[in-house]
Amino acid sequence: MYLKVQLPWNVIIPAEHLDVKGLMLQRSIIVRLLEDFASKKATKDLGYLLAVTTLENIGEGKVRQHTGDVLFPVVFSGITFKIFRGEILEGVVHKVLKHGVFMRCGPIEHIYLSYMKMPDYHYVPGENPVFLNEKMSKIEKDAVVRFIVIGTKWLEAEREFQALVSLEGDYLGPVS
Repeated sequence: MYLKVQLPWNVIIPAEHLDVKGLMLQRSIIVRLLEDFASKKATKDLGYLLAVTTLENIGEGKVRQHTGDVLFPVVFSGITFKIFRGEILEGVVHKVLKHGVFMRCGPIEHIYLSYMKMPDYHYVPGENPVFLNEKMSKIEKDAVVRFIVIGTKWLEAEREFQALVSLEGDYLGPVS
């Protein structure tokens, strides 16, 4: 789910990027905010940080004692992406294994669909393995699959989410 959020942030500007006119200062703050935002990747509470939409407020700068850099408190609006239990989404299969498939959905790389959560599908090994049902519906590499999220896990070290999903429900499975 995409979320619109408003966040406070601290932006540190090196002393050499400060100028008297203020226009370059605002540009420096925006550039630094975007760099910090991109390097953060995701947070447990907000999900994946996708975009800064509006810079709402730039507070008064405070000079840091030892470095001479200036810290500016800013408030901005942005867009994030986070998945929730019970949500129905679509993902693209990138790996087919005997015990299930791995998919991607937006910025989330590790979505696992176990063969136990694919009712009526059976594994067909080969050079390009697939899961097939009696209606000849295929779950294969690069297939788009609609699923329901049954659990998520936040990995702090990698700053990313993993999800466990299922096809148990109406209108779930490969999308034609």
